Amino acid sequence: MGQSGQSFAAVASIGGPPRRVTRFLCDEMLGRLARYLRAAGYDTALAAGGLPDSVWIGLAQREARLLLTCDRSLGQGRNAAGLVLELAQGDLDRQAEALSRHCQVDWLWRPFSRCLVDNTLLRQADASECPSDIPLRDPGSLCICPQCGRLYWAGSHYRRMKNRLRAWRQR
Repeated sequence: MGQSGQSFAAVASIGGPPRRVTRFLCDEMLGRLARYLRAAGYDTALAAGGLPDSVWIGLAQREARLLLTCDRSLGQGRNAAGLVLELAQGDLDRQAEALSRHCQVDWLWRPFSRCLVDNTLLRQADASECPSDIPLRDPGSLCICPQCGRLYWAGSHYRRMKNRLRAWRQR
């Protein structure tokens, strides 16, 4: 476990026992994880690159978010205490396991209720909003993002993601 084990211990000692977190801020290295957190229904912002760490720590504090990062130095500032969780790089399954353990993430909390791209809450759409080339088996599964206009439905991508969310929940 190495360095990431030390980071988890530090977070646990700062924040006490595992806590229920519902708002996240992922650094730019954790874009895939951000998409899965959104798929699970969590309000998850994604930090853009190029800004100083203090900006992201300030945002996490103002918006009551836990800042998720793979950058060891990010959580070492005095203003970062209790706001930053360092995750191991690369392995999405290990990152999900760490979040389940340290933040009590329920990977099927509010599944597919947020736009995977811009984090906006989705709304139910009707068939008239759906292009005819989309294979809808279940018109009731059609959702739209009111912000960007992306359509979501229960297709093969949805099934693959939901299977992964189920597997993470069962760990």
